[in-house]
Amino acid sequence: MPFRAFLLHAAALTGSLIAIGGFAGAASAQDNSGAPAAGQQQPAANAPAAPAAEGEEKPYNIAADGTVDWAVYNGFRRYNGICYVCHGPDGEGSTFAPALVDSLKTLSFDQFLETVVNGKQEVGTANDKKMPALGSDPNVMCYINDIYAYLKARSDGVVGRGRPAKFEKKSKDYADAENACMGTPG
Repeated sequence: MPFRAFLLHAAALTGSLIAIGGFAGAASAQDNSGAPAAGQQQPAANAPAAPAAEGEEKPYNIAADGTVDWAVYNGFRRYNGICYVCHGPDGEGSTFAPALVDSLKTLSFDQFLETVVNGKQEVGTANDKKMPALGSDPNVMCYINDIYAYLKARSDGVVGRGRPAKFEKKSKDYADAENACMGTPG
């Protein structure tokens, strides 16, 4: 599914209008030419990240030697550029935001997306928690599938803490789609 259609689907799912123009598949136009590790399925080239329930494809691809796909590596980079301030290093949580490595054990991709797009507020007698709505931030939305892939790989225990040591290179198709999503000339 092209990224623009994916965002429209997400907007319909969450009841919000995402006011970001020019998105053209940054997160979904990744090069999947590398062979998957034994026992792993190769994600479809244009499929958005999806919840990885029993028997479903994982939103990441980790080779037998530990090499992560570009989506996981880029998700690590994007997470550490935006999300870690509240959710802590490596998705481990903080005193005011939950550990996403735990949350993604039960949250579906749609629930994750809804929270990122629309934000979330929990008010209680002991604390007030608020996640800002990031649905109009291209630095988040252009990479939402990658952020999810990284966090899901962390949640599933297939990627450890810290920067992945080995990762695939960014493909030209991915770079072109990223430029289109961010509105920058290629």
